[in-house]
Amino acid sequence: MKTLTPTQIPLDARKWFVVDAKDQTLGRISTRIATMISGKNRVDFSPHMDNGDYVIVINTKEILVTGNKEEDKLYRTHSGHMGHLKEVKLSKLRAEKPNKILEHAVSGMLPKNRLRQGMMLRLKLVDGNTHSYESQNPTIITL
Repeated sequence: MKTLTPTQIPLDARKWFVVDAKDQTLGRISTRIATMISGKNRVDFSPHMDNGDYVIVINTKEILVTGNKEEDKLYRTHSGHMGHLKEVKLSKLRAEKPNKILEHAVSGMLPKNRLRQGMMLRLKLVDGNTHSYESQNPTIITL
């Protein structure tokens, strides 16, 4: 019996999916998006290859969080210099950069290696209902 080793799929063989984030919980939708981007939903999944699909997320401004996270959740960044810790609340980040919330959540669920950057490039986030990727003939998914 031989072991089948999957090969890298060409760029034109990757599928495009559209996900509507309106009234979806942040954690639940980001796990499903991370699964599609990393290719874990495919039969030919291999952890050392980037065989995931493209995901377009619309209505990112209207994503939901549960409990008191809107005022309690903090996003922290540190420059490496003394005293340069910056904290931003979820409510302020939603007003300024609504796409950053979902981008941060999905990025944290992807593998921490060289493949992460390529996976994140296949995540397309859109604030409104319409997107500019119609020429790719994306499949609409309801999560």
